[in-house]
Amino acid sequence: MTKKKIGFALSGGGARGIGHIGMIKALEQFDIIPQVLSGTSAGSIVSSLYSYGYSTGEMLKIIKSIKVFSSLKPSLSFRGLMHIESLGKILREYMPEDSFDLLKIPVTISATDLKAGKIVYFKKGNLSQSIMASCCIPVFFNPVEKDGMLLVDGGVLDNLPASVLMKKCDFLIGLHTNPISADFNVTNFKNLIERSLLMAINGNTVKSKEFCDAVIEPPEMGQFSGFDISKAGKMVDVAYDYTSLFLEKNIQNWEL
Repeated sequence: MTKKKIGFALSGGGARGIGHIGMIKALEQFDIIPQVLSGTSAGSIVSSLYSYGYSTGEMLKIIKSIKVFSSLKPSLSFRGLMHIESLGKILREYMPEDSFDLLKIPVTISATDLKAGKIVYFKKGNLSQSIMASCCIPVFFNPVEKDGMLLVDGGVLDNLPASVLMKKCDFLIGLHTNPISADFNVTNFKNLIERSLLMAINGNTVKSKEFCDAVIEPPEMGQFSGFDISKAGKMVDVAYDYTSLFLEKNIQNWEL
């Protein structure tokens, strides 16, 4: 067991965030277990499921069973193309208490308040609503209304929520699944929007990495689309393999 209090900050990344499962699996095998967690977008889903008590294998099965875009309802609103409430229904099937209080490891979830133009962090109250807000990709989804706020994806302002954990742990590991690949061609409207958003959020991620004691970022995750859940198993394998090699090379320098 490690002596230091460990924190994991999990980035957003759409379907790429499934890679967090492989990274956590590798970290567990090196006996690196978090005492605090934070997550944005897909990272908020994985961190919550993990904190709730699901194993990495169980989380992968859950993710594979979630047909996110086929379960979402089209929206006639000017605010977005789809409603995200269906995601909340799915989350409540696997975490029925729907409360931060039932999580075994403290989790902080980031979202962006469009009205105030600032980042907000949730660590208590309604869990599924907080996750929906954190996952609410602008344009694609209607914003989530909560406590007078108009909330969208936390990645807009904090795609790697590391700063919020700095004072809560002794060693903070950033898990980043959103590298920008140099290989890109415009094939459709969806991948153009995805690429633009990815580049836009990269700036705040660079700053967030500075708050981490270590950052694990599998470069091969850049080959996957943020919308391709069908490749969930491959993403987990890629992230696991990279993280295992990374830890073999670096863990001796961490003094945990």
